[in-house]
Amino acid sequence: MSDSTPRGNVVLVHGGFVDGSGWQGVYEALKADGYNVAVVQNPTLSLDGDVAATRQVIDAQPGPVILVGHSYGGVVVTEAGNHDKVAALVYIAAFAPDKGESVNTLIADPPPGAAVPPILPPVNGYLLLDRDKFADAFAGDLPRTQAEFLAVSQVPWGLDAAGGAVATPAWRTKPSWYLVATDDRMIPPPAQHAMAERIGAHTIEVAGSHAVYVSQPSAVADLIKQAANG
Repeated sequence: MSDSTPRGNVVLVHGGFVDGSGWQGVYEALKADGYNVAVVQNPTLSLDGDVAATRQVIDAQPGPVILVGHSYGGVVVTEAGNHDKVAALVYIAAFAPDKGESVNTLIADPPPGAAVPPILPPVNGYLLLDRDKFADAFAGDLPRTQAEFLAVSQVPWGLDAAGGAVATPAWRTKPSWYLVATDDRMIPPPAQHAMAERIGAHTIEVAGSHAVYVSQPSAVADLIKQAANG
């Protein structure tokens, strides 16, 4: 392999309430190690639309792809991962649904004592997190000013995205890796472990909030590299 040949292709998929810019640290870590990295900007209006946007980015890659999803992005990669170019799936504190499941069904019965995400009632078909509670719930290990910026720059999350059900789970035919964020207050860590076990993922734990992909980019990048070398 020459110096100009990428180690592999990685496609990063963000979740609800945020955009792709949160992947910058992971992007930089992977690029520094020779990977070709693409970031999907999901509209987060509907699952079908986000899967289509992700497949479009996968189509543009020059070879096999490691497909990575954070949070709701895990639902997207579970469906989009059926693309022929996808070699492996990586879930970062993410939902990993089975056939017929959606974010709504997966959060319908939280573990006893689990933190409840501060999702406000829908307005005109969109969801947002309570700005005053965003930092503690989503980004507790980020500098307060950074967490507050994420709160005020939220992307409205469509009800059709949260309710979109997976038709064909790619993890049934593709190898998967899972990073459990042990301080997550959006998706309870026990729920993350349960989903990781169900899909047979190679699993690691990282001390981090739901925004672990922002706060711990090196750890996230290292797991992606494991999948690329797996």
